[in-house]
Amino acid sequence: MDIVCEHCKSKFKVPDEKFPPGKVASFPCPKCKQKITVGAAKKPDPAPQAASSPADDAPTEDYDASDKPFDFVEEEGKTALVCEPDPAMKKTLIAALEQLEYHITDAADTAEALKKMRYHVYDVVFVDESFDTDNPDSNEVLAYLERLNIAVRRNIFVVLISQRYRTTDNMMAFNKSVNMVINVKNIGDVRKVLGKGITDNDFFYNVFKETLRKIGKA
Repeated sequence: MDIVCEHCKSKFKVPDEKFPPGKVASFPCPKCKQKITVGAAKKPDPAPQAASSPADDAPTEDYDASDKPFDFVEEEGKTALVCEPDPAMKKTLIAALEQLEYHITDAADTAEALKKMRYHVYDVVFVDESFDTDNPDSNEVLAYLERLNIAVRRNIFVVLISQRYRTTDNMMAFNKSVNMVINVKNIGDVRKVLGKGITDNDFFYNVFKETLRKIGKA
């Protein structure tokens, strides 16, 4: 389904299955932040009905799009999830992602991060090893990502923010089931490091993904 924001005229493409049948969907425009309301027009009643009770006349429960913030992004739009407890580092990560034109979700804790990932497959996920945990070797967000179906997981570029491992340590990235490691000391270079990492990853998977698309399994 194609949607046009009445305020800024931005155009968005939304999968039809994202709309609950018979309900109204309201969400902020990713561009101008004004409210967009979408809902199918009601069909005319086939015949007069008996008087209904107040409960019958109650409006249909609205679809809460706040849990699914990127159902309504522009075509080719890129999305990122940030799981970082340190305010200064979080600010740096978000600034870098904004410069790279990502739509960003900032998760406050593990529960929120898992809830967001349930409804959307992000292009990039930043996870600090200490995010919402006292034990960096027991991070629930990383555990969730590791358990994802491989067909879904290969479309997500996962970056581990670490105090223990060096930046671009490929062996440790493999060990932790992430695409890249960035040490906190190099957080200021995150835009450059991320850009190179994604380029290398796309090049590596290009032939593989193209083959999957051709046989209809992408």
